Amino acid sequence: MDNTQEYTEEISAFMAGLRKRNPHEPEFHQAVEEIVSSLIPYIKDHPKYSAAQILERMTEPDRIVIFRVTWQTDDGQIRANRGWRVQFNNSIGPYKGGLRFHPTVNQSVLKFLGFEQIFKNSLTGLPMGGAKGGSNFNPKGKSDAEVMRFCQSFMTELSRHIGEDTDIPAGDIGVGAREISYMFGQYKRMQNRFVGTITGKGLEFGGSLGRKEATGYGCVYFLDNMLRHHGHDLAGKKVVVSGSGNVAIYAIQKCLALGAQVLTASDSSGYIYDPNGIDYDKLEYLKQLKEVQRGRIHEYAEKYPEARFFEGERPWSVAADIALPCATQNELDVEAARQLVNNGVIAVAEGANMPTTPEAYHLFAENDVLFAPGKAANAGGVAVSGLEQSQNSLRISWSKGEVDSKLQSIMHNIHQQCVEYGSGGAIVDYSKGANIAGFVKVADAMLAYGAV
Repeated sequence: MDNTQEYTEEISAFMAGLRKRNPHEPEFHQAVEEIVSSLIPYIKDHPKYSAAQILERMTEPDRIVIFRVTWQTDDGQIRANRGWRVQFNNSIGPYKGGLRFHPTVNQSVLKFLGFEQIFKNSLTGLPMGGAKGGSNFNPKGKSDAEVMRFCQSFMTELSRHIGEDTDIPAGDIGVGAREISYMFGQYKRMQNRFVGTITGKGLEFGGSLGRKEATGYGCVYFLDNMLRHHGHDLAGKKVVVSGSGNVAIYAIQKCLALGAQVLTASDSSGYIYDPNGIDYDKLEYLKQLKEVQRGRIHEYAEKYPEARFFEGERPWSVAADIALPCATQNELDVEAARQLVNNGVIAVAEGANMPTTPEAYHLFAENDVLFAPGKAANAGGVAVSGLEQSQNSLRISWSKGEVDSKLQSIMHNIHQQCVEYGSGGAIVDYSKGANIAGFVKVADAMLAYGAV
């Protein structure tokens, strides 16, 4: 039996056991399978990890906290939602990961995100473990007062499970500056302490300059490193971007700064294609539309007649050199990948968490498309969250330039780790490199602790 068949059988056996232990959790299964497909061949060559069952232990969360969140609407109605905190692994530092408020939030989604966070945080080189949390509460359509009451109720329960040396939540989908502020205010009131237990805070009370831009900027910094390593340059390249939130907007901004032309942006209603490119003035309008007016992407096409709006579609049919999926998980499927490949795409960098389906990833690999997985490419957000923790602990504030310089260095180092563990083929296998590099640091710490 050759090694390939042996690895395939071991991966299948491992996944069968994981599915049995974690039924009805497809997102979690997908995240684990993508990672173990890279790790099992590596672990076979390093039997100390299999002897200690490191992979089995790493795929089991340290704990999952589930709780009820009761709150009151403006008209006096009582509502109840469910809250979670998945504390996955704290071998290299306190738990760190965002909070997501969205109707689609469930335990499977949060376990997938928390598991990915272990590797992402490890790659940054900062002392942060992996966690994720949130609620099936939907802040859209709620008044500020309703959101405040929900956030205060959520934090009343969550507060007993977190702390600056225990678990440091941050924002995610549905949890922006408003929600972070309400939760931090409640935590401060309950604890009677001012500590950096939450990141993504306002600049007036301990937040970091550059945090808002960090995920989008970091994604493009990683992309730039990846392109240069393979003899390409971002300048002059055509880029398609999905999304129009923070990640997408600041990825677009950094692409423009590095000389690329960005053709698209999207939201849940569809996408806009601007053949002349989204320039700085148009990007400023897009920021105002999405961040201030909370408008829809079709309004961009109404303001700029040369642009077209495609309702209910995603932008992957637009011909471009580079694709940046920056919206949500599994938004780029195999048919979309085929369109991109046929149109000559040379690189894909994930700004969102797991936006590419496994079938799409395999198609990119078969066609030698450079592929930057989210755990590496979108680690800039949590990296600057880690820098916010450091500033809070030191009671100092770094300038935006200092933070950006540190971010560039972190993304460069992540790229180097991926190259170290992912080289060997015609192009670097960045998924393999990121998975192994993220694993080794955490696994070695777990080995050092013994059977805990």
